[in-house]
Amino acid sequence: MQIRDLPYSDPGDPDVRSGPRFLLWLGRGQLTGQLKSLSWGLMHQCAIAGLPLGVGLAVQAVVERSGRSLAIAGVLIAALGVLIAVGDTMLHRTAVTNWITAAARVQQLLARKTAELGSALTRRVAAGEVVAVSTGDVEKIGWFVEALSRFAAAAVALVLICVGLVLYLPSLGLLVALAVPALALAVLPLLPRATRRADVQREKAGHATELASDTVAGLRVLRGIGGEELFLGRYRRASQEVREAAVRSARMWALISAVQVLLPGLLLIALVRYGAALVQDGRIEVGQLVTVYSAATLMLLPLRHFEEIAMAYSFSRPSAQRAVRVLALKRGTQPSTLGAMVPEGDLYDPATGLLAPRGLFTAVVCGDPDEAGRLADRLGGHAEPDSTQADGGEADTAGADDTGQDPAGPRPLPSVLLGGVALDELPLDSARTAVLVQDKDPVLLSGTLRELLDVPSAGTVTAADALAAAQCADVLDALAQASVDADGDPMNTRITERGRSLSGGQRQRLALARSLVTDPEALVLDEPTSAVDSHTEARVAAGVKRLRRGRTTVAFSSSPLLLDLADRVALVRGGRVVAAGTHRDLLRDEPYYRAVVTRESDDGTAAPAAQDAQDRLASIDASRTAEAIEDIEERA
Repeated sequence: MQIRDLPYSDPGDPDVRSGPRFLLWLGRGQLTGQLKSLSWGLMHQCAIAGLPLGVGLAVQAVVERSGRSLAIAGVLIAALGVLIAVGDTMLHRTAVTNWITAAARVQQLLARKTAELGSALTRRVAAGEVVAVSTGDVEKIGWFVEALSRFAAAAVALVLICVGLVLYLPSLGLLVALAVPALALAVLPLLPRATRRADVQREKAGHATELASDTVAGLRVLRGIGGEELFLGRYRRASQEVREAAVRSARMWALISAVQVLLPGLLLIALVRYGAALVQDGRIEVGQLVTVYSAATLMLLPLRHFEEIAMAYSFSRPSAQRAVRVLALKRGTQPSTLGAMVPEGDLYDPATGLLAPRGLFTAVVCGDPDEAGRLADRLGGHAEPDSTQADGGEADTAGADDTGQDPAGPRPLPSVLLGGVALDELPLDSARTAVLVQDKDPVLLSGTLRELLDVPSAGTVTAADALAAAQCADVLDALAQASVDADGDPMNTRITERGRSLSGGQRQRLALARSLVTDPEALVLDEPTSAVDSHTEARVAAGVKRLRRGRTTVAFSSSPLLLDLADRVALVRGGRVVAAGTHRDLLRDEPYYRAVVTRESDDGTAAPAAQDAQDRLASIDASRTAEAIEDIEERA
């Protein structure tokens, strides 16, 4: 795999049983690149190891005053220099390729998992952790994969050098061959402590990243309540903890480096002392001593790779473990072989009894906003795989024991059905095409408005129609004024990350327009008008109903203006649908519904003033709704 061939057409199915297994899977996936790097590394290391032989021959030629031997030594050193230059260049090239391709594979896997899980990802893994994995952790994983082949080349080179020295000069070569394994393994007792300290550092750094990400995301709210100094203080403390952990980790690695310098130094001293005695006794020649000493000195370079691989593994293992936690997340049950079909029909949730008839505008009222969010996710097939019957509502007690519990344990919630077909059994692309869920806090990516609305769609709804239905006229005017183009085209105006340059209501309506452009078979909206005023809310609701005529639309809301426009309203309480009908019928017959919609007391009784306001509410809602519908029909 070359860098120019990125991205991968298929990054593969990773081994997510553990961090080390994931690293091993990455290494196996780059076997060709690893072998290339190993080959060039061996060429580089062995050429370096051959230099002492050339230097020794040259010294001995000078001692013997042999010009022919000196010329041979010079040619040998020059050839080794060429091999060193070529080997080092190609080793660096292949190593960097391995690093970048491994990091790209991990990033593709994370992007694929993010697209698969959608909004469920950040509810199961902190957003800051996802950011840490996709940035710093990816680099550390790539570092280990890249260093693996260089370490293997260094280890093989050490073995070859030791064998060569024993054959060349047994009296000194045996001393070096016995000392090298001890030098390589001397740092092993220190590695567990260094690894633990590195793990602590990575954990604290991940926590600080999460805190910074959450603080930046909520900066506008923090400034509004004067809480930025509080969170800034928390980040300062977290940052200091990271610094202290990094210093403690660096001390251990400094100790390991010192050991790697001290022990080889002692070996060289012993080698020179013993070799000098052998030269004095006439048992070896001066050139042979120079050769063995030079070889032992140059062995320090491959020994450094033992320290590097230990450091790379200690840093990449927790990074790989964090990546595995994200990649191991599943999207409910495994899809079956239903093909790329997009079913049509009623949207039905067996767990709650919620039914959204095909082609109708269905509103859902939940007293608990969190319950509404979970139910909206379920309708889109985003439910967590560990959701069970015990999570919500009245579980079926058939088969339960005397205590009311199922002896077999909690049972998974049944899948949502669209046209009688379970969403969990559909391929991911088909499920996302069939049902689209818009969160209550949708995200606007940076780019122009045209790029924002350029999303996969059925092609039946234009961007202009979607913007009109979402009542984005004021947003277009604001973007036109901010446009740098001479013609002031708002479609070419850039929107900042997350739409921070826009108000909350403007962001919400642009996100709604983006959802309307896709024109899915079923559209699920979670509080689509919570950030706009009541007059705009009525117009938005009427525009959505008009544009989505003939399509299934589900809106979670407690706004009377939106509920009065719905063809059907379902009341959810305790995880089950307890009533269904029109807004006015439920307002009259259901005390709990009336309490949620009109903000009455929990017992369903209104204060006298609230009761009078309730009586006036229906007439106000009806007049505003009729006005909005007439205005939109005139525009159409």
